[in-house]
Amino acid sequence: MKKTLISFAILALICLSASAQRKIGIKEVYKDSNVMFNQIDDHTWVGTGNLCYNESLYLIEGNDKAILIDAGTKIPGLKKIVESITSKPVTLLATHVHGDHTGEAINEFDKIYISPGDTVMIPANVKDFFKGEILYLKDGEKIDLGGRVIDVIFTPGHTYGSVSFFDKDKGYGFSGDAFGSGNLLVFTDFTTLKNGCEKVIPYLEKNKIKFMYPGHYWGDNLETTQRVKDLKSISDDVLSGKIKADKNTGDNYGLDNIIDKFGVKVNYNSKAIK
Repeated sequence: MKKTLISFAILALICLSASAQRKIGIKEVYKDSNVMFNQIDDHTWVGTGNLCYNESLYLIEGNDKAILIDAGTKIPGLKKIVESITSKPVTLLATHVHGDHTGEAINEFDKIYISPGDTVMIPANVKDFFKGEILYLKDGEKIDLGGRVIDVIFTPGHTYGSVSFFDKDKGYGFSGDAFGSGNLLVFTDFTTLKNGCEKVIPYLEKNKIKFMYPGHYWGDNLETTQRVKDLKSISDDVLSGKIKADKNTGDNYGLDNIIDKFGVKVNYNSKAIK
């Protein structure tokens, strides 16, 4: 456990070797050497960091207030940047507690909301530098921004505390790394991943969610309900022994097995088969 937590703490440094910021094809509203923000629609923006596989952060605005989902790896002045885009007061939320989503810029905010499932990761990821208040989201809660309501749905699998956020009226969501952005790292186990998928699929179908913006958005890798169903199917097959993994090359955070199926890579180690 200690080794794993340490690897999370240095995740941002490891990602430096894979720096690649891609244009995502929507209206640019801000850009500096650390981040660019593009407008998704009239009241929604995606920020793209350049240190860890296009780490993505999302600014969502209502009539009265706004939320920022994730804070990237290292984005100096992030709070002032988002305040230059929206005049509404901004609250910071995290999809999960990894260094490329809860990097140094969280210290520019006086509080951050996370899932209690990721509490165990706080010491290795944010405790040493974050001086603000850590508060906890509730599964199924609704965040009213004024004329715009965001649903909070816990979607564990990547981490035990992974969270997705949904705007039912617009038919889309924001899923962080819960479904992998095309390359899922399973730091929990396949039973947790399977249960998380089974839990969220009815919500996606009932509310006609068309897609989810992922935690590492390239412009052509939106997550869909079918992706979640495919991950459930892969989990079933791994747990039943019907699928055989290939060996991962390199360290890959200790996840030495990989399955490449349905257009998604699933990385895990032997401890995940339970």
